[in-house]
Amino acid sequence: MLEERAYWLAWAQISGIGPVLLQRLQQHFGTLATAWNATKAQLGEVEGFGLQTLAKVVEQRSRLNPQQLLIQHQQENPHFWTPADAEYPRLLLETPSPPPILYYRGEVELSENFGQKPLVGIVGTRQPSDYGIRWTRQISTALAKNGFTVVSGMAEGIDTEGHSAAMKAGGRTIAVVGTGVDVIYPHKNQDLYRQILAAGLVVSEYPTKTPPDRTHFPRRNRIIAGLSRAILVIEAPLKSGALITATYANDFGRDVYALPGRIDDYPSQGCLKLISQGASLILKELDELLKMLGAIPQIDTVDTSPAPEQLILPILLPELQQVMDAIAVDTIPFDSLVQKTGMNTSSVSSALLQLELMGLVSQLPGMRYQKA
Repeated sequence: MLEERAYWLAWAQISGIGPVLLQRLQQHFGTLATAWNATKAQLGEVEGFGLQTLAKVVEQRSRLNPQQLLIQHQQENPHFWTPADAEYPRLLLETPSPPPILYYRGEVELSENFGQKPLVGIVGTRQPSDYGIRWTRQISTALAKNGFTVVSGMAEGIDTEGHSAAMKAGGRTIAVVGTGVDVIYPHKNQDLYRQILAAGLVVSEYPTKTPPDRTHFPRRNRIIAGLSRAILVIEAPLKSGALITATYANDFGRDVYALPGRIDDYPSQGCLKLISQGASLILKELDELLKMLGAIPQIDTVDTSPAPEQLILPILLPELQQVMDAIAVDTIPFDSLVQKTGMNTSSVSSALLQLELMGLVSQLPGMRYQKA
């Protein structure tokens, strides 16, 4: 696992190699360590590796030592996950472009990473009305009091209100930032940042000391959507980052909810558009919203009917069947599954998530698994 971690980091340093190409490399070669040692011709077999990309890989790869890079990188960035780490957020890992490096700072709660505690994203305009502020506070408070973790982007406006209300209600919150996790932006959110570190987590795909950049913020929205089981849009103009987040959420198969407003209110135009496209309404009775969010299948919830002897197993993909076959009658630890299947950790984690969602496998405390 440590070796593969170093190669995720090394590949991420090569210009032109983004999350999508890294996924293709991992799938094609099985491990990024194998891909690192592949010839130019072998790399050329991977979709997306044109002549220019291959030239960059060959030139830049020769100047990097993955193991040394990992040691040096950890000196300034002591806390980060790669898809090779079992702690990498599992819902995010299932998206088409998970960050190869996800830096974090604050208090980690692994039940969030493993999908056992539901995360809900709240996004919206940086210039909310009193109406938007009031409903953001009410919704975030209700979510926090009912065991949900609120995810947002620590921007001004709706993001700030969502984080603050969740923490005031005694809940947890996760801020996905477009800077390094040690950089506070906007500067006025210094107090909020410190509060989040004590009652939640700040995450980013950018290393420490990375300053704000206008191109970073639209990209970080895919992480908000990827971490969350559902996205709630509270006031958003037609052109806004909140709608980008909602688009990612739709692409990832997440539920999208929008707060309705008056048709002539500028901050509500984006929400009304989402509703016209099929987003669910956030209505006055928050109990109904909580009921719908609570109905989203939990990753660690397994339907026990019918009884195991009556269960007709579906035809599984080869990698899913391989993991299924490796799970004995009794429980088995995650590390043992990796060793028994000979698959890399990210592939095993992905297969387990799919099997859990199908109701074929259940997760027990201590990252142990059993057949349902």
